[in-house]
Amino acid sequence: MAQELLVKESISRDMISAGERLARHLSDSDIPIDALLWLYTPESNEWRFLVASPEVKTNGPKKVYEKVRSKLEQMPGTDGQGVAWSDIGVVDSTDPIISLLRRAVTTGQAISGIRFSRNVVNGVLIEDAYIYKLV
Repeated sequence: MAQELLVKESISRDMISAGERLARHLSDSDIPIDALLWLYTPESNEWRFLVASPEVKTNGPKKVYEKVRSKLEQMPGTDGQGVAWSDIGVVDSTDPIISLLRRAVTTGQAISGIRFSRNVVNGVLIEDAYIYKLV
């Protein structure tokens, strides 16, 4: 009888560094941002860099994606070591996963580096996250 084994994709130091550079760059921008983090999704075995903004609700995700993409393109000195556009997800600040994480962790406006791994919040397992900002 064969067993299926799923190997989890680990977050690398390069991803953490690139995420921090992007988080600092976006925090200094004119986009209102309540959360910046890497979130691991076990179903797809991938990490996504989430940007949570209240503008998603008011202006729609496409407009916020455009703003984030513009800021990403303006980032100095990434030398190909940045967060890939395809890894970025934009969500509303009231998104259920953001709300769950907010119950357990807050950082204030400063950029932090908090690993949040294998924790249960309100009965929901958060497999893995690396949080830069969560207000």
